[in-house]
Amino acid sequence: MSRIKKFMNLGKVISCAILLNILSATSIAGDDLVIGVPTNLSGPIGGADHMDWLNGVNLAVSEINAAGGVNGRALRVEVVDTDILTPEGTVAAFQALIEKGSHAIASSFVLIPQVAMDAAASNGIPYMHGNTSVVSLEMVRDNPKKYRNIFQIDGDETWYGSGLINYLDSMNKDTEWNPINNKVHIVQGQIAYTQTVSKSAQEAIAASPNWELAKITDIAYPVADWAPIVKDLNDSGAGVIFISHWVAAELASFAQQYAYDPVPGSLVYLQYGPSQPEFLELAAGAAEGMIWGSVIGNQADEQGMAFRKAYTEAYGENMGEVYTGSAYDTIYMLAKVWSEVPAEDFDAVGDAIRNLTYDGVSGTYTFNRATQAPLVHPWQTADKSLGVTHLLYQVQDNQHRIIMPLDMSQSTFRP
Repeated sequence: MSRIKKFMNLGKVISCAILLNILSATSIAGDDLVIGVPTNLSGPIGGADHMDWLNGVNLAVSEINAAGGVNGRALRVEVVDTDILTPEGTVAAFQALIEKGSHAIASSFVLIPQVAMDAAASNGIPYMHGNTSVVSLEMVRDNPKKYRNIFQIDGDETWYGSGLINYLDSMNKDTEWNPINNKVHIVQGQIAYTQTVSKSAQEAIAASPNWELAKITDIAYPVADWAPIVKDLNDSGAGVIFISHWVAAELASFAQQYAYDPVPGSLVYLQYGPSQPEFLELAAGAAEGMIWGSVIGNQADEQGMAFRKAYTEAYGENMGEVYTGSAYDTIYMLAKVWSEVPAEDFDAVGDAIRNLTYDGVSGTYTFNRATQAPLVHPWQTADKSLGVTHLLYQVQDNQHRIIMPLDMSQSTFRP
């Protein structure tokens, strides 16, 4: 029972029955349970998120191994440097992890989800990922036999668009925000992800009686100079500026240039990229008051705060808000199902994940639906105990503070 108390103190709220199963052996013995983690160690973008994920994986693995492993077997992490910008690089990494004897692949995200899913499906290995991809969900839904053991741990990217428009209505009603007008100016990147986010926002605006699309401005990675974009934003004067881009360093550069010539009274939404830990340092205070969101993030309840404490003690204060907790949860989900079924029986593991209900630091995960992804609260379920939450943050005093949903917030919105 002392091991159970240790885990509870770390914030892992797991039932005693589950812990007794996972920690049944008094010492680690037998073959390792191998978790393959494709990681962008040397590429130009995405590395911060991937390191957040790897840190979250390693934290969970160290806790579980310290407590005896899973049925007496230690967890071992295999990492392969992954070129997420090319299909060849992605496939090569997945094949290498399979050849290393991985019992599951746990991945933050890849930029070309289809090839990663096909590589995992080639031998049926359980693949749990945070691709935040509607394409991934549709592939699983449309070909359930082939992709039976592939699970997305978060919602898809469309919620970054439509969810933000929904939240704007709540902010206008329930906070001190009084928009200067009802216009939304979208700045959109050219990769499929940012285009999908932008399209979702456009559709939500068109369906809303409260908001109007002011303009769409295209950008291409890398953005060398945001000054023309800032001028364009000033010319349109929209009450909401929606930046559909995800690279933290470039969003920080935008914040710095925008600070010299802001649109008076406009609310700036930076989509997801500020979650990456370098954003606040690079923005150097220029992002104060800007908002951003994540369809899965580290919640600020007792369990979430205990995780934050454990993480920062292990890796320091430079903690990302998204992939740290979701990685940690993913490893505990795998440990739970491996405590119940043989890890070598991939289909049995897949069945166990489909029947899983897991309360983690980033919400409640269930996969018993055609897309094999959790529900997104509050858009797919009004009950926060039944899904992972789309959190909205604001930069306040150079820190990320949850402002929506109100009943899960750390702070109130600052105009």
